[in-house]
Amino acid sequence: MATTTEQTTATPLPKKKKSVGFIIVLILLVGGGGWFGLTKYIHGKHHEETDDAQVEANISPVISRVSGYVTSVNVKDNQYVNKGDTLLVLDQRDLKIVLAQAEAALGTAKSNLNAAQANSNAASKNINTTEAAVATANAQIEAARINARRTAQDLSRYENLIKDHSITQQQYDIALAAKQTAEKQLDVLANQRNQASAQTGVVSSQSNATSQQIGVAGSVIKQREVDVENAKLNLSYTVILAPESGLVSKVPTQAGQFLTAGQSIFSIVLSNDKWVVANFKETQYNKMLEGQKVTISVDAIGGHEFEAVLSSFAPATGNKFALLPADNASGNFVKVVQRLPVKIDFVNKNDSLLKKLRPGMNVNVDVHLN
Repeated sequence: MATTTEQTTATPLPKKKKSVGFIIVLILLVGGGGWFGLTKYIHGKHHEETDDAQVEANISPVISRVSGYVTSVNVKDNQYVNKGDTLLVLDQRDLKIVLAQAEAALGTAKSNLNAAQANSNAASKNINTTEAAVATANAQIEAARINARRTAQDLSRYENLIKDHSITQQQYDIALAAKQTAEKQLDVLANQRNQASAQTGVVSSQSNATSQQIGVAGSVIKQREVDVENAKLNLSYTVILAPESGLVSKVPTQAGQFLTAGQSIFSIVLSNDKWVVANFKETQYNKMLEGQKVTISVDAIGGHEFEAVLSSFAPATGNKFALLPADNASGNFVKVVQRLPVKIDFVNKNDSLLKKLRPGMNVNVDVHLN
C-alpha cells in the first residue's frame, strides 16, 4: 500500500496549453494600433485640423428709419424674401401732414419770390422814370441858361440906351423883369433836377433792396424744397423694404407696436454667400498659407465633404476682439494658447447641399498643407 501511494504522488500534472487565439488577437491589436498611429503621424505632418469652426454668412439687420406705429407686418418667421419686398408698413398720417406743411411753406416762399420780382420790376421802371425826369430837367436848365444869358445881354443894352434916353423907363423895366424871371426859372429848374436826382438815388436803393429780397426769397425756396424732399423721404421710410434677398429671422413685431427711429426690428440672413471661420491654435499657424486646399465636413450633413480653399487670416487673435480682452501685464501671468480666426471659402458654389448650411453650424476643417 505504501509503495502504491508513493508512485501516485510522484506522477507530474499535465501542463496547460497556451491560447493561440489570444496571441493572434494581441498581434492584430498591436499591429492595428501601430498602423493607426503611423497613419495619424503621417497625416499630421501634412494636415492641420480643428473642430472649432462654424458656418458664417452675411446678416443684414432690418432697421426702422422713422418712428411710428406698425400698421401691417407682411412677413413671417423663416420666410424667404427678395430684395425690395415689403416687410412692414408704419402709420403714414403724421408724416403726410408734415409733407403737406412743407409743400405749403414752399408755395408761400414761391409767392414771396414772385412779389419780390414784381417789386424789383416796379423799382426798375421807377428808376427809368426818374432818370428821364433828370434828363428833362437838365434840358430845361440848359434852355433856361440860354434864356438867362439872352435877357442879361438885353438888359445890358437897355442900360446903355436908357442913359441916352433912347428907350423909355417902361421898356427898361420890362427887360429887367425878364432877366430876373429867367434867373428865377433857372434856380427852380436846378432845384427840380436836384430833387429828381435824389429821387433816383432813393429808387436805386429800393431796387437794390428788392434785388436782395429776390436772393433771400430764392434761398428760402431752396430750403423749403429740401424740407419737402425730406418729408417725402421720411414718408417713404414708413414702408420698410427688404435690403437684400434671404431668409427672415424670428419676427417679434406685431401690428400696433410702436417703433423708434434706429430700432433694429429683425434680421435677414443673406443667401448670396456662405463661408467658414475656423479658429486654429497659434501653434498650427506656422505652415498654413492662403490658397491651400481645405476639406470641410459638417456635423449636420454627415458623409459629405465640401471642397474649400483657405482665403485669408484675421489681423489679430480672437481674444483681441473680445469685449473684455485679457491683459497679461496685470496680475499673475498664465500662458494660454491663442486661436487665430481663418476665413475659408467654398470652391464649388453649385453644390446643392450648400443651401442646407445655416450660419452657426459646427464644422470640421482639414487644411492640406502640401
